Amino acid sequence: MTVKECYEQMGSDYESVLGRMGSEAMIKRFALKFLQDPSFNNLKENLEKNDGEEAFRAAHTLKGVCLNLGFDELYEVSAEITEKLRGKETAGSEDMFQKVEEKYQKTVNAIKGLE
Repeated sequence: MTVKECYEQMGSDYESVLGRMGSEAMIKRFALKFLQDPSFNNLKENLEKNDGEEAFRAAHTLKGVCLNLGFDELYEVSAEITEKLRGKETAGSEDMFQKVEEKYQKTVNAIKGLE
């Protein structure tokens, strides 16, 4: 699959990212690097431990990475859970995390099509 098709599959604006990053090769390089980014797993683990501070940090990092890479749908749900966790309380974040997990899987599956 092409990088453009990958972005279309994950529900993101390829042209916007291309304008910012300058080349398809650069986008592909960073998208593939995302597969090793620990932010999602850190978020999941810290929510399970009810560690609001670390969960917030992980959500905030995930949000930033998604914004930079133009992963629009994952960015939106990451931004929501980041704001929920800003007060360092994990209670009530289960439904938001489920949305993050769904969009994360959608994004990762699209990226894996590039390999």
